[in-house]
Amino acid sequence: DSVEWEGRSLLKALIKKSALCGERVHILGCEVSEDEFREGFDASVNSRLIYHDVFRDPLNWSQSGEALPGGPLGALQAMCRRTDPGPVTIALDSLSWLLLHLPCPALCQALCALSQQHSCPGGGSPAEPVRVLCLLHEELHGPGPLGALSSLAQAEVILSGTMGQASAHILSRRPQQYPTRQTQWFSILPDLSLDLQGGPPLESQPHPEPHTPPVDPTAHM
Repeated sequence: DSVEWEGRSLLKALIKKSALCGERVHILGCEVSEDEFREGFDASVNSRLIYHDVFRDPLNWSQSGEALPGGPLGALQAMCRRTDPGPVTIALDSLSWLLLHLPCPALCQALCALSQQHSCPGGGSPAEPVRVLCLLHEELHGPGPLGALSSLAQAEVILSGTMGQASAHILSRRPQQYPTRQTQWFSILPDLSLDLQGGPPLESQPHPEPHTPPVDPTAHM
């Protein structure tokens, strides 16, 4: 996201969709408190959210025992070892915070491990890969980290808009296929539902010039 177009609302809308589909949702919360992040979700969605709180005491300075063992990187590595049955979504809020506290190579390795794990460990019946959703504040980082993280993503969503309406520019990468691009206009409803729309408002689209016949420069000579 950017200063003009925040992305946490979209992240929460996607989390709600995963929860309503019956998935367990693990959240690594770094930038806002757990209460603030859960705000707007109803009880049925909140009951499916497993919150890993890094925001309260990321470095365990209080030594209260509530901090996640190993700090943020340890929390990511622990998610790689989780054993929840069934489909799972993991949401990171946010990658920007993690980049400020972790080396980029270590973060990329942890993300790779997350995306390659499956929701049914043990080599049993085939299982769907775990879905990983990440929020990134693009303006805070240089081209190096952005390029490294981009190479790991199956889909990038860049937020922008016009006339107060938000748009998502989506770059999808699938194995053995050419990357595809599309633009989706949307809004987030008060209950954190995602409302997909057809396009920008008419007043924001360029109007074609009315057709005028060509002028003969020698007509009045």
